[in-house]
Amino acid sequence: MFRILAILMSFGALVACNGAADLDKAPVPLGDFKLYHNIVVAPKVQKLPISREVSEEALTTAVKNAIAERFDRYDGKRKYHFGVSLEGYVLAPPGIPLVLAPKSLMILNLTVWDDASGTKLNAEPKQITVFESFDQGPIVGSGYTKTAEEQLKNLSQNAAKSIENYLVKQNEAEGWFNRPLDAVITRVPKKQ
Repeated sequence: MFRILAILMSFGALVACNGAADLDKAPVPLGDFKLYHNIVVAPKVQKLPISREVSEEALTTAVKNAIAERFDRYDGKRKYHFGVSLEGYVLAPPGIPLVLAPKSLMILNLTVWDDASGTKLNAEPKQITVFESFDQGPIVGSGYTKTAEEQLKNLSQNAAKSIENYLVKQNEAEGWFNRPLDAVITRVPKKQ
């Protein structure tokens, strides 16, 4: 029990800030990046039994809007595409303070495409799990204080911020968005 609580508290420290808190500032450097296609789908999304109900359209629209809000700020010359598949979610219902204060979460898979070469930058989709911002504190769950729409918006903004963090990390490690315009990644033929 204490181990589970410690894990949840460590997650809380990681997501304590709202994913939209920095949108009024200049975007973090991301090389020559411009988001061209922002595709979000949820054909196999799983809702945990304790979750509030939300439609597939509401889910995909919220995530697509949050991604656009964050990444439309980038105006590089090279075009990139996101393929996002929503895999699962929980929109926390009201719980029992001090006993059970469920938290919202979202799981998604991200694939990044280079438009010029028509290739994936990540061979396997990157799975990202985000939790709601814990601005209500650990005792009172957001099910008491926020509507399902507010929870979904918060999760979506946290997801967009997590995607940005992943891209910054990959750009630093792999130089994803630092290639000159005339550099085109060629497809590697598969062995048959």
